[in-house]
Amino acid sequence: MKSIELQMLKTLYEQDFYAWVEQTAALLQSHQWDTLDLEHLIEEVVDLGKSQQRALQSALRLVLSHLLKWKYQSERRSHSWQVTITRERLNIDELLQESLSLRRFLNDAEWINTTYQRARQEAMVETGLLEDDFAIACPFSVDEILDLDFYPNAEE
Repeated sequence: MKSIELQMLKTLYEQDFYAWVEQTAALLQSHQWDTLDLEHLIEEVVDLGKSQQRALQSALRLVLSHLLKWKYQSERRSHSWQVTITRERLNIDELLQESLSLRRFLNDAEWINTTYQRARQEAMVETGLLEDDFAIACPFSVDEILDLDFYPNAEE
């Protein structure tokens, strides 16, 4: 009987993800461990961690691209850029408050560099400036990136 229920749950995962989530939650709450679709449940738990990392990287990329625009196109600075920088810094802070272990990514130079390179590419497209116009390596420290009051000076 449990095998049939498990197969139905696996089919539900493929056909109606939200219904699968509801059913899985109900099984967890009622401690029906042997009926759980563990294969998909494990996959989803792993994906939850990845989504937290992606959310951090996305917010960081937005802060970096806007800081680059702020630094390299000072004549075009806008309140909108400032709002985006502040909002995403606050998003990063919230993510770090909820999941302290995410901070390790901010201490990973390679991870920061990968995120910076994406932000740099985005800033090039948005500004029309050339690749050589932007610093090759991230010109901001993690403390500066996260500091609500930090805005870089124009390139001199």
